[in-house]
Amino acid sequence: MTPGNNGASTPEDDDPFGYLYADGQANGAQPPSGGYGYPNSVNRVRAVGSRQYGHQSQAAPAAPYGQAPQQQGAYGRPHPHYAAPETLPGGPGGPGGPHGHGAAQRPAPHGAGGGNGRGRGPNTKGLLIGAVAVVAAVVIGIGVAMTTSGSDDDKGDQAGGSPAPTQSQSSEPAPSSSGSAGSEVELPTIDAKALRLGGSATLASDVPGAESDGGIYVSHLDQPGASVTWTVNGIPKDGAYTLFARYSAAGEDQSMTLTVNGKEFGNKLNLGNFARAEDGDLAKGWTETYAWPTLNKGTNTITLSCQDGDKCNVLLDQFWLKEGQVKRS
Repeated sequence: MTPGNNGASTPEDDDPFGYLYADGQANGAQPPSGGYGYPNSVNRVRAVGSRQYGHQSQAAPAAPYGQAPQQQGAYGRPHPHYAAPETLPGGPGGPGGPHGHGAAQRPAPHGAGGGNGRGRGPNTKGLLIGAVAVVAAVVIGIGVAMTTSGSDDDKGDQAGGSPAPTQSQSSEPAPSSSGSAGSEVELPTIDAKALRLGGSATLASDVPGAESDGGIYVSHLDQPGASVTWTVNGIPKDGAYTLFARYSAAGEDQSMTLTVNGKEFGNKLNLGNFARAEDGDLAKGWTETYAWPTLNKGTNTITLSCQDGDKCNVLLDQFWLKEGQVKRS
């Protein structure tokens, strides 16, 4: 065997790819016509660029040996037959996929959306209703407070002896909640002529308007030491009672000393000119007042007198009692 001549059977003759080399082509190597020696094999060799993706495409022209095939599009642009994974059905981000977008995006379930749908967004309607409820509660509370304050002021005025159309109380403070509605028990009443008189006090009937029997009243109480005394029998039990007095006053308001069971009652009995009678017009000055003494069961003594510093220019008509602390006879 000499150089350059390796005999009749050389490796190039056995190499199925010998036709790809220059020396193989010089020795007559030819491309195989079958399936590279495998029985029943199918030759599926395709030209570069001839593969189809969903539709017919033309095969890219084969480049000469040793050169790269020509690109089908400009650099940075996808191949005209290229399909991104997110556009493929079922792909990640494609229609029906887990991250899909666009028209093929799967609609969100009810309740998962924002505040304008039926989802669980911010409940602005509920917040608005709550705010309105809070404002309404504050307004109602202020109204109740103002009403209560006004009621307390009215009570305080009456307790202090401010003028009232038909009644007043002695100037002691009114109790906050100890007053009762009064009892159905019939309690004693006395006319002027049945009272025990003291000092300058006398009976008279000159001025009309007294309701005692015969229109008799007690006069001349405007001198120090003048008094009337009522011995009350038949008090059913110990406790608070209301003493009412009917009298006449004209011009300036009057006040006298009240004594219960020998003990001076807190403040003066307020005998105001609640009828607004002109000075000296005692016929138009008939009115009522009241006080809330504490009495004992059985017999009690009540005295109304003119003491130093008192204003006693009144005509006294009647006394009567109510159980509990009330304001109307």
